Amino acid sequence: MLHTLTAREIRDKFTSGETTASEIAAYFLDRIEKHNDELGAFITILRERALEKAKILDEKKAGGEKLGILAGVPIALKDNIHVKGVKSTCASNFLSNFTAPFGATAAELLEAEDAIIIGKTNMDEFAMGSSNENSAFFPVKNPWNLKSSPGGSSGGSAAAVAARLVPLALGSDTGGSIRQPASLCGVVGYKPTYGRVSRYGLVAFGSSLDQIGPLATNTEDAALVMEAIGKHCPRDSTSLPIDPEPYLEKTTRSSNLQGMKIGIPWSFLEELADKPREIFGQATEELKNLGAEIVDVDLNLLKYSIAVYYILATAEASTNLARFDGVKYGVRSEKAKTLDEVYDISKDEGYGPEVKRRIMLGTFVLSSGYQDAYYKQAQKVRTLIIEQFEEAFKKCDVIALPVSPSGAIEIGAIKDPLQMYLEDIYTIAANLAGVPAISIPCGFVEKNIPYGLQIIGPQKEDVRVFQTARAFEQKTDFHKAQPEFAK
Repeated sequence: MLHTLTAREIRDKFTSGETTASEIAAYFLDRIEKHNDELGAFITILRERALEKAKILDEKKAGGEKLGILAGVPIALKDNIHVKGVKSTCASNFLSNFTAPFGATAAELLEAEDAIIIGKTNMDEFAMGSSNENSAFFPVKNPWNLKSSPGGSSGGSAAAVAARLVPLALGSDTGGSIRQPASLCGVVGYKPTYGRVSRYGLVAFGSSLDQIGPLATNTEDAALVMEAIGKHCPRDSTSLPIDPEPYLEKTTRSSNLQGMKIGIPWSFLEELADKPREIFGQATEELKNLGAEIVDVDLNLLKYSIAVYYILATAEASTNLARFDGVKYGVRSEKAKTLDEVYDISKDEGYGPEVKRRIMLGTFVLSSGYQDAYYKQAQKVRTLIIEQFEEAFKKCDVIALPVSPSGAIEIGAIKDPLQMYLEDIYTIAANLAGVPAISIPCGFVEKNIPYGLQIIGPQKEDVRVFQTARAFEQKTDFHKAQPEFAK
């Protein structure tokens, strides 16, 4: 029953000789192929590639060579993270024919640590969505309740980990797209400090907001992934030129929060629904029991974060997606007869409704006469949000927030795009400020409807966030809960 083990336990079984990398890879590949039709978590399953990598690892071990920290561990990558020679569709018809000519830095670093990339996961098209219903191919279902959404846009990665189809996965987080599905699927999801993980090889949505991060069944496994991918990359101009950290070692040093101050912006949580409020209140009590002092912090500007985000993110998306035109990138329409038609019809056929909506919004806020009124004003408010976070962190070590205003919602239940955007109300601010944030399981809104606690730290204090999350995790058993689908 390899799927019931943590990533570190799987690695240790391989390195100790209890099992082979080939056996591990074949086990998880069979499990994916058995359940994926029902769950919809994977777009591409890399059976031959994974088994070849596993064979190389078995030979490497037999030869007595040093093995990496993720040796033999299967991992899935969201389908907007390039793997050389493998399709990167971004869950869009427009890129259904695109094979990546190079690999993402994060993917290369994982394989350098002997992880086995086993497949590419489903997502909202071009990472635009909060429910994973915007995939051009098929929706992802939440393994806790197959009628419910797993969240988005990294819903495929979260569902794959929750269903124990893989022990680890990578997602990308532009406004909560790792943390929100992690919360709704009852797993751990981590968004690093902006620039801590290279964005080279990640298909851009909002370049000043996007971050690659891990999803795992526990904080220690997520910390281990960060050790592999949290390194400076000269190919990414936004990559922080700082030394890598021993995340796992530092994360496990302490099991209490004695002397720590945890800030909560209570005024920002006034409209939180009753059951999520109750769960969040119970989580804060656990933090106090661990020795933390709860302090009130002023983050009143966060009420503007949705508006700021959907101006800045759509503006950046409008620019980033302009390259997909049916000429160099993207499927060219067979109906097109002229150059203008190549551009127009290819985009009309290639993009889904949500992507079109956001491109139009972004083009509007960048247009003449509106750039000053919307885009520049949003940048000013973003600066104020960053400054307010800095002031808040003078009073506390980390900030605690809910991850989402509710638990998993039924697929198709939300028809209004604006209502869907509000699902990210508690996660967006961390992306605007570039600070690290984690989602960890903290309860259930209803039976089979998990809910997450969010811990946010100051910039570059990624380890502090992990330490806080692990202390809470050690005190509770929510991370050990598994959906029936996983058993």
